[in-house]
Amino acid sequence: MARKKHDEEHENHERWLVSYADFITLLFAFFVVMYSISQVNEGKYRVLSDALINAFKPDGQAPAVIQPPLIQKGPNTGVPSGVIPQMPLKRGDDAKRKAREERMRNIARDVLKALEPLIKEGQVRVTETARGIAVEINASVLFKSAQAALEPESVRALTAVAHVLATTDNAIEVEGHTDTERIATAQFPSNWELSGARASSVVRLFIDNGVTPARLVAVGLADTRPVDGNETAEGRARNRRVTVMIRPDPPDSGAAAPEPAPTGAEAPAAATAADGAESGVQNNP
Repeated sequence: MARKKHDEEHENHERWLVSYADFITLLFAFFVVMYSISQVNEGKYRVLSDALINAFKPDGQAPAVIQPPLIQKGPNTGVPSGVIPQMPLKRGDDAKRKAREERMRNIARDVLKALEPLIKEGQVRVTETARGIAVEINASVLFKSAQAALEPESVRALTAVAHVLATTDNAIEVEGHTDTERIATAQFPSNWELSGARASSVVRLFIDNGVTPARLVAVGLADTRPVDGNETAEGRARNRRVTVMIRPDPPDSGAAAPEPAPTGAEAPAAATAADGAESGVQNNP
């Protein structure tokens, strides 16, 4: 009697569909969760912001209005790229900024008028920078070579500037600069002493003419902040200078430390007499 052949078991080639279906389900759940947490409930946000404002606002002050956050989306993706709160601009701050800019323009105009003869001769440059109004005076009109005593002709011009500054409350930094030519005398062993003494001479003149001492800072920078090359006589003459920096605000704990002056290609262009008559000052961000 012949034996019956056992039927071979049929192999299931579609078992991978079970794992694939589980993966798709988990992926769908993941994106649902991501979408749900990206939504902002505006009503709950307003309730929370009002509660915080009322808790921390001074007594008697009306609560400020904070807009709900805006969700910015990446280009062509629809995916949120960040949450940026939209805060209202304060009118008081904008008015203060405009008033400060107008005050600085008036100071620059008065300084240009006081130094008009030297500006016509190309010995003074008045520019407006991010630090404030920079009055750059060539050292040749202020001092003799290797000296720190002010010349009589320059005293009259600086006195006129001091009278302008005495009516303001702005912080003032006086910077002394030299070229790279070395000096080694008993009074000035190096350019550091010379530049510091020259800045101090201008500060003393300002104080003698009514500028409050607490507003003034004298800084000697030697040859570390050139505005031209030291390879030529013209460049060295340009680097020997005193810069009076009129800051936008009154002196405080953060205004006393001087910031680096512009160098090389960033150096301000000269202000002409015509500039003084029309716009009052050149801009140099």
